[in-house]
Amino acid sequence: MTGTANMYANRPGPGSHIASGSLMVAADARGTGVGRALATDLIGWARRTGFAAIQFNAVVDVNTAAVRLYESLGFVTLGTAPGAFRHPKRGDVGLRVMWLDLR
Repeated sequence: MTGTANMYANRPGPGSHIASGSLMVAADARGTGVGRALATDLIGWARRTGFAAIQFNAVVDVNTAAVRLYESLGFVTLGTAPGAFRHPKRGDVGLRVMWLDLR
């Protein structure tokens, strides 16, 4: 496996017009464009399905490759919850909420 993604409405009911998803790229496939392909597919799916925006609820702040990728696709960081993720090597690090407006 090189990567996987799932896509869904961020919240039910009144929040169901905002998409979300989870992306994961295998360590040996990083830097090969798999993450960009998965993220681009998620954005295309959200647009085709009629979502107003995409919200990633938990982007690990020290995952600089993911942060750079999402920013290059137009996502912005709305905020960071300090220490919200317990990284196995770096200890408690921040989690970003990232947003892409599709309107």
